[in-house]
Amino acid sequence: MTTDADNTELKPRRSRARYALALIPLAVFAGFAVIAGKMLYDQDVNGLDVSAIPSALIGKTAPSLTLPPLEGSNTAALTDGAMKGKLTLVNVFASWCVPCRQEHPILKELANDSRLNIVGINYKDRNDNALRFLGELGNPYKAIGVDPNGKAAIDWGVYGIPESYLVGPDGTILYKKVGPFDERSLTQGLMPAIEKASTKAGS
Repeated sequence: MTTDADNTELKPRRSRARYALALIPLAVFAGFAVIAGKMLYDQDVNGLDVSAIPSALIGKTAPSLTLPPLEGSNTAALTDGAMKGKLTLVNVFASWCVPCRQEHPILKELANDSRLNIVGINYKDRNDNALRFLGELGNPYKAIGVDPNGKAAIDWGVYGIPESYLVGPDGTILYKKVGPFDERSLTQGLMPAIEKASTKAGS
């Protein structure tokens, strides 16, 4: 049997319990805010590019490529022969990828660099959509390979697209960029890697 005294004692307990439960979402949000702030601090203050995820393939021979061409693009198929003996930027792209569209003008500019051979892996895309994408934005690729099931992307250790790999003339992966190129990743990552590879090839 519950008395009035019992009810008087239970009310403060219930109030404290409800108060504690109300604080849980706030604590979770605060935890996420701290993590996000740390990431932004590392990227913006310390100058670190959190999208430059290390790859176990850097310094190793690039996986072999024998992919069919993008029909209707008048561009060669992407095979090992399209890269052999050339400093090559392998770019993984798709028409449905918004960041791919954002970085495409940069690829067009890079295509004017005589030191660089740019090829593309068209990832899990529809042929007509890929053609429309290149028709609208231009085609910077010397060769394009179609990867409808993502098998080649798995072999290359692709995290997400766009993603790019700089491969030396000897077939060694020299540099990797996850996400779209921007001014900082060009000046601090790709261009120094191109310069270094070009100097090595020249000597």
